[in-house]
Amino acid sequence: MTATDPSMTALANSWSALSLLHGRIENRIESALQSGHELSVREYSLLDVLNRQHDGEGGHLQMRQVADAVVLSQSATTRLVTRLEDRGLLSRYLCPTDRRGIYTDVTAAGRNLLEEARPTHNTALREALDEAAAEPVLAPLVDAIRQLQDGDRTDAAGARRDADGGATSRRRPPRADLSEQRVRSRGRVSSPLVCREGWSAGTGFFDDPGG
Repeated sequence: MTATDPSMTALANSWSALSLLHGRIENRIESALQSGHELSVREYSLLDVLNRQHDGEGGHLQMRQVADAVVLSQSATTRLVTRLEDRGLLSRYLCPTDRRGIYTDVTAAGRNLLEEARPTHNTALREALDEAAAEPVLAPLVDAIRQLQDGDRTDAAGARRDADGGATSRRRPPRADLSEQRVRSRGRVSSPLVCREGWSAGTGFFDDPGG
């Protein structure tokens, strides 16, 4: 195989087109969210991810899972959580089943802002895709995205039918007395989205050998 191998050239061109499409979409959404709601794309994504938490199995995410979802490192995700908490959009509280663990939840203000920003996000996304669809290099990628959307709609319809027999509860976990569970030292919490064994009362950090 040489540096001018046609298959590798086609692969590189495809990756370049994908990167271009991603950049255009992200820039379009970023501009719309910042001007309309003072939110970045990452902040919106974090609120959206955390708002989907539920009481079912795996319903509360560990920090590494949230970091993967918003495409940030764990330390950067922790700083993002703290920033949104300072704005009153997120709150941290003790895990009701393990007082050594901490949950992060979207506040009422955070949910309101998320719902206000969602139409802006979706409109910017559609506009960016419509513009890209007019370019021959990007049009196949736009078609692929829309096919995925059609598949998701089919899956969602099936899930709603299955849910008629008993949906998974999305109620938030019951909270203990607020005076006991308030997190007073944000800077000492390294993994605020984890509710599990491993909290070290002496250091204020989670003992996470896999982190």
